[in-house]
Amino acid sequence: MIDDKRLFDLIQQEDKRQKRVINLIASENYVSRAVLKALGSTLVNKYAEGYPGKRYYGGNNLVDEIENLTKLRALNLFKLDPRKWQVNVQPYSGSPANMAVYLALVPPGEKIMGMELSMGGHLTHGHRVSATGRFWKQVAYGVDKKTERIDYDALKVLAKKEKPKLIVAGFTAYPRRIDFKKFRQIADACGAVLLVDMSHIAGLVAGGVHASPFPYADIVMTTTHKTLRGPRAAMIFSHSMFSSLIDKAVFPGLQGGPHINQIAAVATALHEASQSAFKTYAKQTVVNAQALASELKKLGWRIVSGGTDTHLLLVDTWARGVSGAAASDMLECEGIIVNKNTIPYDTRTPADPSGIRIGTAAVTTRGIKEKDVVRIAQKIDAILLHKIKDKTR
Repeated sequence: MIDDKRLFDLIQQEDKRQKRVINLIASENYVSRAVLKALGSTLVNKYAEGYPGKRYYGGNNLVDEIENLTKLRALNLFKLDPRKWQVNVQPYSGSPANMAVYLALVPPGEKIMGMELSMGGHLTHGHRVSATGRFWKQVAYGVDKKTERIDYDALKVLAKKEKPKLIVAGFTAYPRRIDFKKFRQIADACGAVLLVDMSHIAGLVAGGVHASPFPYADIVMTTTHKTLRGPRAAMIFSHSMFSSLIDKAVFPGLQGGPHINQIAAVATALHEASQSAFKTYAKQTVVNAQALASELKKLGWRIVSGGTDTHLLLVDTWARGVSGAAASDMLECEGIIVNKNTIPYDTRTPADPSGIRIGTAAVTTRGIKEKDVVRIAQKIDAILLHKIKDKTR
């Protein structure tokens, strides 16, 4: 019980809201009670600046065990050889984790190649409004205008021309499978380090329903709170030749003491993701997304790239005269939570774009199956068609 009525009431209201709505935010999920327990444990009291065996404070013997256990579980989950791979589990979240990789390996002013934000990339892949775009130069790539998929041949031509120091393969709003082998070939062709940002698909990789980036990447960064169903945190996996540089970039380069309660909650989520039930969950998440995309297409909505191979899809609402912001607001009024999102070659602004992004990770955690997402698609259609009818009156 929180002895702060105003704050406790707000938390209770948020708890009820989360249970009441249909959550289709692609980057959100519901954690287990065990994850919540670890996150809210007395570990929050401990300061542990440094790394296991090399702390700047006393009393960290048990904390060292927790951090080492988390690292071991991370390597085991993705079937990595600890002689070749290391993992840093201290990043507070994905943005500083990406920043740490750049800080470790790319001199300021050099080029980073990442997907254009409006095409599905992330702010921290070198976009100009991010610190990553201020300290480094972004070489932006996009998708083919006709297919709305990555043109790997065009990407290779651009990479050989621009010669970036690092290439980011990873996205926040790209619904298709990533060909990591082709990204490796492109990185080799221009002498770049290959960073895979698998934040959105980490749970799908762990569950065996998306190809693994590890056979091809030099570094893999992931958040832990999307399809991996953990707390808001991040991990950086790297080949041993890069690990000491990355560790120094995380601490003392960007962060101080790690959040040990957060790391313990990550350990809990990694344990859960190693169970057979998680594979069933990951498969169902993709099946649900594909069923949702298929039904929306049947109802007349244009799905960017024609469908999805992952947990997320983009719907071009503007094709039927409804902006992304209006669609998001209309749906939220009826208890369906999505986010407005740009679509490739969008002619509208990010504040009021042409589409919405939909994800099935959270609703799948709640037990929803294909028949349920078909009904959700029909409800989305009915809500947005009502908006269209209102506009034509």
